[in-house]
Amino acid sequence: MTGPVPAPIGVIGHFNLLERLEPAGPGELFRARDTRLGRTVAIRLLPRDFLPDAAQRAALIDRARALISLSHPNVTTIFGADEHEGRVYLVFEFLSGQSLRAEMGGRPMNVRRAVEVAVQIADAVADAHAAGFVHGGLSPDSVMITAKGNAKIPAFEFAARGGFEQQDGEHRLRDYDSPEEARGLPADERSDIYSVGAVLFEMLTTRRPLHRGAAAPSAANPHVPRELDEIVLKAVAPNPDSRYQSAATYAAELRSMAAILDVRGGAGDEEDTATESTTVSRVAVTAIVILAAVVLAIWWFTRG
Repeated sequence: MTGPVPAPIGVIGHFNLLERLEPAGPGELFRARDTRLGRTVAIRLLPRDFLPDAAQRAALIDRARALISLSHPNVTTIFGADEHEGRVYLVFEFLSGQSLRAEMGGRPMNVRRAVEVAVQIADAVADAHAAGFVHGGLSPDSVMITAKGNAKIPAFEFAARGGFEQQDGEHRLRDYDSPEEARGLPADERSDIYSVGAVLFEMLTTRRPLHRGAAAPSAANPHVPRELDEIVLKAVAPNPDSRYQSAATYAAELRSMAAILDVRGGAGDEEDTATESTTVSRVAVTAIVILAAVVLAIWWFTRG
C-alpha cells in the first residue's frame, strides 16, 4: 500500500513540484508529479536570465521538443518543454542513481566496467549525432549511472548546447573541451568523440588527457591492454582528423575490445587478486614448514 503523496512545494503547469534536487547545471531541478498521467518526472527550471531573449527561449524549446523522438536507452527520455512565467522548463524522466564521477570515486575503475560504460556513452552520442545533435560538454559529472548500473546522458544537455554557447563560463557544461574547442573553434561530432575518449581515459587512470597529446593509459594503469591504449589514444588525438570520424565506429571498436576482454577472462583487475592470492599461499606454506620444524625438534629432544 503506497503512502500519501507529499504536499507540493510549487506548481508548474500540471506538474506538482515535490522535492528540490541537486541541479548539476543551470537553474533549479525538481522531482515532480505529472497530475495528468500520474507519473514521477524531473523538471529543470532555467534561470530567468539564462535566455532573456524570447527568440532564444523559443529556439531552445524547439530543440528540446525535437529530442522527444530520440529514443535511446542511454539518453534520458524527455517528455516536453515549455515556458513558465518567462522561464523555460524541461520535463524528463526521473532517475535514481549517481553521477559517473561518484562511481569512479577518485580511483581507476575496473577496466571491463570502464569499457562497458564507454560503449553505452558512445552509443548514445552516435544516436544523437544521427539526429543532428552535438553534445559539446560530456564529462563524468554530466553522465548519470542508474541504480541498475547503466549510463544515462541527460537529454537536456543535447538540447541546451546552443544556449550554453551564448552564455558565460558559469552556465557552460563544457569542462572537457576538445583541443579545438579550447582554441575557440566550434564543436562538431569529432569533438564529442574526444570527450567520450577523455572520460574513458579518466575512468582508467583518474587523469584527464593532455591536449598536446596523452601518454598511453597503461602507463598509469598496468591493467589496461595495449589494444585499448590504441583505441583511447585515437579518440583523444589532438588533431580531429586523426580521431575516429564517427561515434558509431568508436562504439564498435570499444564493443570489440569488450569482447576481447571477455574472451581473455577476468574482470580487468585480476592481476592484483592473483598477486594477493600468491602472497597468501606463500605465507601459508612458510607457516606450515616452520610448524613442522618445531614439531620435529620437540620430538627429537623428547624421544629419549
